[in-house]
Amino acid sequence: MNLEIIKDLGLQLPEISNPGGNYVSVNIRGKIAYIAIQFPIIDGEFLYTGTIGKEIDTESAYKAFQLCALNVIAQANKKIGFENILGLNHLDAYYKSTMEWDDAPLAVNGASDLFVNVLGEKGMHSRAIFGVSHLPRNFCTGLTCSFTLV
Repeated sequence: MNLEIIKDLGLQLPEISNPGGNYVSVNIRGKIAYIAIQFPIIDGEFLYTGTIGKEIDTESAYKAFQLCALNVIAQANKKIGFENILGLNHLDAYYKSTMEWDDAPLAVNGASDLFVNVLGEKGMHSRAIFGVSHLPRNFCTGLTCSFTLV
């Protein structure tokens, strides 16, 4: 991974956050690393709280998923090392919205675009998108991922 790409995109890797419960943020089983749910947090500040389609628009939801992905990258960089990653397998995207809002694929592209831009071919992945009624701390988005290791 080239951290310069993140800077070129006008972004920076956040400090990793600690789990909010009895679990680990990165769990490695064999050649697969699972990254626990990451939220739009930077430097301990909870961002993008509220409901998409109400307080949060689609462009902001895109940025929220992008920040979740940055937190995934920060966890992987710190706990695994990108030299040990063969590629991103899959991501599960969770969002909280009004019943009328229906642009989840566009919003989740905030994460998908970042992974592909930063990781190149290693960032190609499958994904699932889940609308949920509630996320911790009133976040509008959350993201989990799995990577294959070399």
